[in-house]
Amino acid sequence: MEETWLSLGTFKKGYPDRVLKLKKPLSKGTYVLAELPEGRKEVFILTECSYKVPIEVKGIPVVLRKANAKEIEDFEKKIELEEKGWEYCEQFAKELGIEMNLVRVDCFFDRSKIIFYYTAEGRIDFRQLVKELARALRMRIEMRQIGVRTETTLIGGIGYCGKEFCCAKFLSQFAPLSIKMAKDQGLILDPNKISGPCGRLLCCIAYEEDFYKEILENFPKPGTKIKVEEKTYKLLKYNIFQRIAYLESKEGEILLVPMEKIKDLKEEITLEREMEEVFKDLEEE
Repeated sequence: MEETWLSLGTFKKGYPDRVLKLKKPLSKGTYVLAELPEGRKEVFILTECSYKVPIEVKGIPVVLRKANAKEIEDFEKKIELEEKGWEYCEQFAKELGIEMNLVRVDCFFDRSKIIFYYTAEGRIDFRQLVKELARALRMRIEMRQIGVRTETTLIGGIGYCGKEFCCAKFLSQFAPLSIKMAKDQGLILDPNKISGPCGRLLCCIAYEEDFYKEILENFPKPGTKIKVEEKTYKLLKYNIFQRIAYLESKEGEILLVPMEKIKDLKEEITLEREMEEVFKDLEEE
């Protein structure tokens, strides 16, 4: 069985951690030279002790070795250059009347390029800003406008679960999210409970979506009208762990029914539902 040593590392203090792959365990606080998936090299500071996992992990930065004294010195100079770039960018943007919110500045370890991540209302013309920055820093400049989800990824933070944001810690791309996922999982449809600090739906809603789809595949969807002893109820939600379905009458009465029984109840109104679809088709015509 393949085994991998992993650790968490950061570009610099205050930045979100990234998962790093190691050839051997190294202690917390060690400066390491790592190769990123895209091929370039960067220096990281290990923020946690190394730990072993019984699987092969791919697509993450690979630690090549401990950073030497020269590389650590270059790393510190890179940090200083990022801070100077931040100051210049804010100063020039203000002078040019550009309304933008600078989120992060990343300088490549080899100093071949420096990237400015920002948010702004709509698109902005930053050509003159790039010229001013290139003149002041004497480097290749790249401006990247990002959305609120990417902004949260770059800034990092602690989620409602008490752990570091998934997007900042390990997610490599954002999965499509919808309110339907929250409904399928019986979550309370309160924006304060199902959205993250970025103002979008929580990324973790997607983690169990396939599981819920598989479990509920042959059950009627929430909102379906169900007849129980000649009385009509609306199917509110499922509790798949207790195997219970929640039904609500027109009077607001809540009825709990075993999920296995719902399939039989659904069959009783199949014809009625088919007729509703016919009338719906007629209205559309």
